[in-house]
Amino acid sequence: MGDPAPPPPPSSLTLLQPNSRKKSHKPKVFRVFRNVFRSFPIISPVCRLPSLPGGRLPEAKTIAGARVTGTLFGYRKGRVSLSIQESSRTLPTLVVELAMQTHVLQKDMSLGMVRIALECEKRTDKDKTALLDEPLWTMFCNGKKIGYGVKRDATEEDLNVMELLKPVSMGAGVLPGRSEAEGPDGEMAYMRAHFERVVGSKDSETLYMLSPDGNNGPELSIFFVRV
Repeated sequence: MGDPAPPPPPSSLTLLQPNSRKKSHKPKVFRVFRNVFRSFPIISPVCRLPSLPGGRLPEAKTIAGARVTGTLFGYRKGRVSLSIQESSRTLPTLVVELAMQTHVLQKDMSLGMVRIALECEKRTDKDKTALLDEPLWTMFCNGKKIGYGVKRDATEEDLNVMELLKPVSMGAGVLPGRSEAEGPDGEMAYMRAHFERVVGSKDSETLYMLSPDGNNGPELSIFFVRV
């Protein structure tokens, strides 16, 4: 899938390297996008994605080893980040900072199904950039544009969160925070679940949250799409 190699873990971490760690040399300039787009206002045009009946892209096929661990985490008054791991014991293969505050996502999840779409423009045929290597995404939540998602390298704090959650396969809760902005009592909220990773084409991929009992439909779907 062309996933970049995660950063080497600090000595205090015990997370393992994932199996898919193909080398990539992305410029660090993409870190600047995160700071720039944090200041963008929230706007709400209609999402350009086609109707997705039943929450699935048409003619999608499940790739081998499709079950992954997904973690949504962030300070309650800060932006939520998405981390994808092959399992709870490996380093993240993808970290995306979403254009949504943690407490807003928690509220939306409590009200019903949430569909997050991360959209970017198609590249030329000569450009072989893998879908999940895209650095910048236009983000929609339940059909409304809310800002931009930015792929970034896993920070030390990200890795510490994944290390603390290593024994957790599924669940939600809070962790002690380290944010000066949140103050000494700041807490890091998290939600972790198994996701089914489904590939429709080189320009579309979806993560469907799996319910613990396996009977109910997913409450959260995350679509990566190039249009």
